Amino acid sequence: MRKYLLYLIRWQLSTPILALVLYLLAGLNPVWVTVIANLIGGLIFFWVDRFIFRSLSANPLWEIRDDVECFDCGCRGRGYRIAEWLGYDRKKDKSPQFRCEGCKDKKTLEVSVRVKKKG
Repeated sequence: MRKYLLYLIRWQLSTPILALVLYLLAGLNPVWVTVIANLIGGLIFFWVDRFIFRSLSANPLWEIRDDVECFDCGCRGRGYRIAEWLGYDRKKDKSPQFRCEGCKDKKTLEVSVRVKKKG
């Protein structure tokens, strides 16, 4: 909901900027003025949208797989790993480390300490 409200505010802030471009270029062909105004808006608001919609969830993104070997204790079964959490990003890890139910809690605590130090 917070991201949605920020986006609505951002959308309203784009109105005066685009209106100014339309006003300044009023003598040109309306289609070209619209294209230019949208390009300028895109150049400015791409960065704002990127900031609003980047993933900074307070909760980790988990990847869960069945029938894997725990990286810590070696038992087989359902495995868990934190794929993304604030500045911690292991989504493209070529050799992911899954942990069993018991070992994942220790790893979660370890990662949370590192994430909180960064933030």
